[in-house]
Amino acid sequence: MNKIVLHAQDLDGFLKPQDKTSIEKADTLYKVSLDACSRIDKAADAQALGKAQNDLVKSAAEIGNYLEEVTGREKAIHVYSFETPQEQHGEASRIIAKLRNPETGHEEFLYYIQRAYELLFSHVFADAALPNKRSIITPTPVTNPCRNYAVHRIPDVDRLIEDSVLCVMLRGALLPSMILSKEMQEYSSSNTVPPFALFKIKRDESKKEKNMDYVLDLDRSFFKKEDLQDKHWIFADPMNATGGSLVTIVKHLESTGIHAKSVKFINVISALKGSLRIIRAIPNCEVYTLWMDPVLNEAAYILPGLGDAGDRLNGMDPSDNPRNMIQLIADYGTNINNLYRSQVKKIEEIVLGR
Repeated sequence: MNKIVLHAQDLDGFLKPQDKTSIEKADTLYKVSLDACSRIDKAADAQALGKAQNDLVKSAAEIGNYLEEVTGREKAIHVYSFETPQEQHGEASRIIAKLRNPETGHEEFLYYIQRAYELLFSHVFADAALPNKRSIITPTPVTNPCRNYAVHRIPDVDRLIEDSVLCVMLRGALLPSMILSKEMQEYSSSNTVPPFALFKIKRDESKKEKNMDYVLDLDRSFFKKEDLQDKHWIFADPMNATGGSLVTIVKHLESTGIHAKSVKFINVISALKGSLRIIRAIPNCEVYTLWMDPVLNEAAYILPGLGDAGDRLNGMDPSDNPRNMIQLIADYGTNINNLYRSQVKKIEEIVLGR
């Protein structure tokens, strides 16, 4: 078996003493939230429930202020709700609230993941391109007295997205990567679909966060050196918990002589620890996240988090017969495959053409 393994101890070796102090303080602050959560869950009357809810709101505000302070010192960490105008925060909060809710079903979860990555694309690329804009001329269905055309001005992102490749950490990152690719294609003046590189990586769920192993299966990964060499690598994963999967992939590629111009990791929710590990381990990487959560539990899940984003997006695989790439895409259904048909074609080309 052709596999690469990275250990949690190796990841922690990248952290600075100040990082460890910041992570420990976030843990301390979140214990107050956990206490409030426990009291909400066990509240026997309206008064006790109201008190616990108020305490949780106060704790969340304190944690948010602290995370903004910590990430504000790091130029390579970008949190949507800390960097964008106040008027835009409500939309991000609404999306995160829906994604967190266990009652949000599969179709609705998928919809809000799409909305999240549209916001993230704007934050990472479209907003960064301004004030540079270009005009697009679009025909309309109106033909009387002649065919009508409309002019629209959009951010000119060409220089920001050229030489990019979507690096997919299977499985949960597949659809988010397709969404970002679609946005890049639609904004591009040449309607270009960037190439994909697919990496089969998972963590050993039998282990705890402190001794976690990250396993990259090269036999079930699909990528071309020429697509990656000296390009901008864009990783899109709904959750950045420990940072281990990303670091494993990038460090392996670098060890084989494949290097990136830059690396962007684009998440819906990112944990403080995972974000700090990544920017320390990969100096040319920037983390972009819609929302920052404070801590991890012993199983390396983000708290408060939203559960297993991959399973909520794709459904669970049978443990004895996991779906391959083509089966997973097929299970997205006609609507998704039609919407992202250019992306599906690119992915099929690299999987079937190896």
